[in-house]
Amino acid sequence: MRLAEYPDDIGFATAIGILPAQLPPPRDDTVPSRLMTEARLFRRLGLPKPLISTMLVRANQHGTSLETELLASGSISEDIYYEALAELLDIPFLDRLDPAEVEDLPDANTQLVDPTVVRLRHPSRPPTTAIVPSAERLGYLGERLAQSPGLRTMMAATTPSALRAALWQAGRHRRLRDTVDDLHATMPEASARITLRGRQGFYTGVAVTLLLVLAVAAPVLAALALHIVLSLLFLGSFLIRLIALIAKWRRERRALMPSPPPRPRPTYSIFVALYREAAVVPQLIDTLNRIEWPAARLDIKLICEADDQETLDALALTRLGRQYEIVEVPPGRPRTKPKALTYALGAARGDYLVIYDAEDRVDPMQLEEAWRTFEAGPPDIACLQAPLVVTNAREGWLSALFALEYAGLFRVLLPHLAAARLPMPLGGTSNHFRTRVLQQAGGWDPYNVTEDADLGLRLYRLGYRCGTLTRPTYEEAPVGRDAWLGQRTRWFKGWLQTWLVLMRHPSRLVSEMGLWPSVVFQVLIGGLILSSLAHPLILAYLGLITWSLFSQSAFMVGPLEFTLFAIDIVNIFGSYAVFIALGRGGMTDREQAAVGRHWVMTPVYWLLLSVAAWRAVGELRHNPFFWNKTTHRPVQPQAETGAG
Repeated sequence: MRLAEYPDDIGFATAIGILPAQLPPPRDDTVPSRLMTEARLFRRLGLPKPLISTMLVRANQHGTSLETELLASGSISEDIYYEALAELLDIPFLDRLDPAEVEDLPDANTQLVDPTVVRLRHPSRPPTTAIVPSAERLGYLGERLAQSPGLRTMMAATTPSALRAALWQAGRHRRLRDTVDDLHATMPEASARITLRGRQGFYTGVAVTLLLVLAVAAPVLAALALHIVLSLLFLGSFLIRLIALIAKWRRERRALMPSPPPRPRPTYSIFVALYREAAVVPQLIDTLNRIEWPAARLDIKLICEADDQETLDALALTRLGRQYEIVEVPPGRPRTKPKALTYALGAARGDYLVIYDAEDRVDPMQLEEAWRTFEAGPPDIACLQAPLVVTNAREGWLSALFALEYAGLFRVLLPHLAAARLPMPLGGTSNHFRTRVLQQAGGWDPYNVTEDADLGLRLYRLGYRCGTLTRPTYEEAPVGRDAWLGQRTRWFKGWLQTWLVLMRHPSRLVSEMGLWPSVVFQVLIGGLILSSLAHPLILAYLGLITWSLFSQSAFMVGPLEFTLFAIDIVNIFGSYAVFIALGRGGMTDREQAAVGRHWVMTPVYWLLLSVAAWRAVGELRHNPFFWNKTTHRPVQPQAETGAG
């Protein structure tokens, strides 16, 4: 943004005391003329001609400015450069702004996107206007100051980083309050802040009471009704995955990524939420530095809790390019990843935005594929999900089954749902968004602990849909049982929150989604939750009927019981088989070799899922917004053998 181009900036400038007549005129959009003007300035500042020539080529390729490319490349220091501009303008230079002196006006948020001006109020002297000069506006500013020398006593120059840092601090409490409250205030039906709303709680109480009465008055009938419902849910889940598997077998390999649009690459925002992640900071920065995208077109925000000093210290010891910005989120409840992401969302500078986890290792060409796919696709595609690949399948049966599950989900099931234009619960990382759509949809729900699934379904209700990519993100699965259970408990709790939010008005849900997509949602989310809770009961029933069939009391098994027994056999063992086939169908040969014969532990894995589901029900009642943090570690070299 430029101050003279947008009404919001004019309003902000007027509010802090700069008259519209003092604003720079619209810039000269003739690229060669603008670049040559900048080139003359940098020659005047003493930069060598070969460096300027190289940066001119980059600026022309990327659609940026010479100034932007020089700063992004690290060829000149930000502090030294802006101090030099201050000397040319003959105004003071401030390398740091005191947040206590910054006026936190509502329009000040625009300055986090494109920092240009801010008002500083001092207790003992007149206010000062701190500006971020630029090569493009330098001539105009010089003329204005020459015409009105008195302005020099009211102005100072600073750097974009200093201005942003001061604004983040000055407005931190207001932004935190807005982050926590905005979705609930503007879209209360989409917020999980209240677990059960009034009518929902009433109907839930009535339903539970009726079930208990039926269980006492007619236990056989109650058990039969529950059994039929569970069997249908199991069957629906089995069929959806079977159809996805068949579609995978029939689908040819995806063609090459779309051709690049005939325009320069846009700015791309990368958000990474970090909490107690000091151990993986070097790996994370190395991964982000390898991404194939112009540094001048990157906006990387490392979002940390302000009281997580260990992670902040690790970042302070790391050399970060100018494309990086550390955002400190003030302590406050709920302490969740979606709250941290939403806190920074208003400052996103990119046309597109992607979320990564601290431990992710990203394919360097993933942003390129996402951009080309967005540009080639229809505007209703608001999000693209990259596949997540688990690389430590060899470490044990738990990580092997995790890898199998992820392969089936991200490389078979989700691509099928996307191709069929059905609702798609997103994964927690590697989601690429159209930034404006994400902001209009309200961002992430700070109170939902599986914000990814919630957001994917909310976008679908708003008329958007999600697609998939082929360039992967590599992760490691939790190895220990406790870490795995903690993570899965959080996921199930979030799925419960998401299901309850969407089911506040079932008729509205059907009208917004459509009948068939609503059924798919019920099977994917509601069916997953209920079938996981009931899995031990189904196994117990199978054991009981099997014992009856092979005992002297086999004649007591009637036609209905035998029919349900046969359906349960198909559901359970068919679901196991599809789970394994789905995972192996999405894997490379090397990944399948890494999993080995650990697939035989699938029944145990599903029983652990049931344990996590029951724990989630308890947490939803007593601690709904608790975020069970998964501890991450730098990748082990031998773990890479699990990826293909």
